[in-house]
Amino acid sequence: MTIVAPLIVGLLALAGESTDPAPEPSSATFDPVATVLMHPRCINCHQDQSPRQGDARTVHLPLVVRGKDGHGAPTQQCQTCHQATNTADGFVPGVADWHLAPLGMLWEGRSARQICEQIKDPARNGGRQRAEQVIEHMKTDPLVLWAWAPGAGRTLPPLSHDKFVEALEAWAKAGMPCR
Repeated sequence: MTIVAPLIVGLLALAGESTDPAPEPSSATFDPVATVLMHPRCINCHQDQSPRQGDARTVHLPLVVRGKDGHGAPTQQCQTCHQATNTADGFVPGVADWHLAPLGMLWEGRSARQICEQIKDPARNGGRQRAEQVIEHMKTDPLVLWAWAPGAGRTLPPLSHDKFVEALEAWAKAGMPCR
């Protein structure tokens, strides 16, 4: 019996078949996506209490807080300073309906794998059930698009928006792996 098993493995190898299980999809397809999602342009608003500013991700000055709905405290709403477009030569960033990401989309302190799992989960991604809905959000949401037009002195995410969408589509096509 001990001679038969190696013989079968050898014959299968010659036949081009493998006795190893099929490899699981690699999380490498998420790596380029993670470089964008973990960049300050995204992380600064995917916070718990107070937004962050700049590449150093310093606490927002003046100090503002999330508020009940992510639009700031009643006495200091985000839209008080953040208008529909970047203002003051880009010093004050802006887009319509400026606000923090919902708490379910909190990424602060999370690993790439945790963020990957989170954006696949409808309970934590704004109710998006399918990959196409996640991609559509990343393609069209004004707050997401702002990351590529952030105003004076702000770095851009490491991928162009087109390359980011391509990376999202490749990740979705691979089955949205996070391992």
